[in-house]
Amino acid sequence: MLKTTAVQAGSYEPTHNKGLPEALEPRPQFEVRAGDLLMTCAGPRARCGVPTLVRQTPERLMMSGKMYRFRPDERLDPRFLELWLLSAPAQKRIDAMKTGISDSGLNLTHDRFVQLPVPVPSLDEQQRIVGLLEDHQSRLDAADSYLTTAGARGAVLYGQLLAAALAGVEADEARLSDLLAVGLANGRSVPTQHDGFPVLRLTALRNGRIDLSERKGGAWTQDDAARFLIERDDFLISRGNGSLHLVGLGGLVVDDPDPVAYPDTMIRARPNVERLTAVYLAMVWNSPLVRRQIEAVARTTAGIYKVNQRDLGSIAFPVPSLADQAAVVRKVQESRDSLAAVASVRMKAITRSHSLRRSLLTAAFSGRLTGDQPTKGLQ
Repeated sequence: MLKTTAVQAGSYEPTHNKGLPEALEPRPQFEVRAGDLLMTCAGPRARCGVPTLVRQTPERLMMSGKMYRFRPDERLDPRFLELWLLSAPAQKRIDAMKTGISDSGLNLTHDRFVQLPVPVPSLDEQQRIVGLLEDHQSRLDAADSYLTTAGARGAVLYGQLLAAALAGVEADEARLSDLLAVGLANGRSVPTQHDGFPVLRLTALRNGRIDLSERKGGAWTQDDAARFLIERDDFLISRGNGSLHLVGLGGLVVDDPDPVAYPDTMIRARPNVERLTAVYLAMVWNSPLVRRQIEAVARTTAGIYKVNQRDLGSIAFPVPSLADQAAVVRKVQESRDSLAAVASVRMKAITRSHSLRRSLLTAAFSGRLTGDQPTKGLQ
C-alpha cells in the first residue's frame, strides 16, 4: 500500500499546514543547479504552472524571473515531485490557482501555489514509482523522436517541392505589405459570453487552413465586430506562440464563412487579387522560405514568441504572374496532399503519445501501475 508521511486525507498534518512541505521552501532567484525543480509562474495556460527538473546545467546558470525554484530535501525524490506535479490531479489544482483575464497571459502566485497539497510516500515507494514511469516513458521518448524526425523530413521535402516548382517560372521578389488589398490588421480581444457574437479561437488555425468551427461567443455585438469579420480568401496569421516554430503560421479561409470575427491573437492579411492569389500565399507562407524569416524577427516576452505587423509586412518571397502562381499551386498540390495525409497521421500519433503519458501518470499515482492502493491526497 502507498503510504504518506505528510498527507492525511488530502490535507497536511499540522506540522505541514502551509501546503508544500518546508523542504520545498522557495529560494531566491539566483543560480540554478542540478536537482532544482523550476516552475513557470507566468505565461499562457499551457505553459504556466509547468514543472521542470534540472538534471544537468553549466556553471552559474541563472533562472528567469518568471519561475519559482524549489530544492527538495531528503524526504522527497525530485523526480517523483516533478512527475506528480505533471499528473492530471496536480495540474487540475494548479490550473484553478492561476489568475488572469485571458488564456494567453496567466499568473501563478507564490501564495496560492504553496497551498498545494503534496503526497510524500516513503522514498522507496517514490523511487519505485519513478522507475516504472521512466521505463514506460523512455519508450514513448523513442517514438516521439521518430515522429519529430519524420516531421522535419516532411518540411524539408515540402520546401524542396516548392523550390523546384518556382525554379521553372519567372518571379519577382516582393514584400507582403506590397501585395495586400488593405493593410495588415490585428483582431480584437473579446471576453467570453456564451450567447454573444462569435469570434474564432487561435486553435482555428490548423494545417494551413482556418477551421470555422473553432469559435466562442464574445461579449460584443455584430456592429462591434464589423471591422473584424472574415471573408473567403482571408489569410490569418498567428501573432504569438510559446513555440518559435509555431509563431507566425498562417491559415487560409477556404469557404464562405457565416458572420464570425477573428481574435487579437491573429493578424489578417487580405491579398490584392491582381497580384497575389490567396492559395499561393498560403502555400508559400508556411514554407521554409518564409519560416526562416519569421523566426529571425520573432521576439520573446515572458516565454512567448511574438511578431507584429511591421515584422510580417517585411517578409519577402517570390511572386510569379497570376497564371504561373496557379501553375505552381497545381504542381505542388498533389504532392502536398500526400504530405498532408502523412502529417495528419503523425499528429494523431503525437496526440496519442501525449495521452499515453497522461494516462501513465494517472495510473501510477492511483496505484493501478504499481498494483497498490491510491496514495492519499491524490484523489
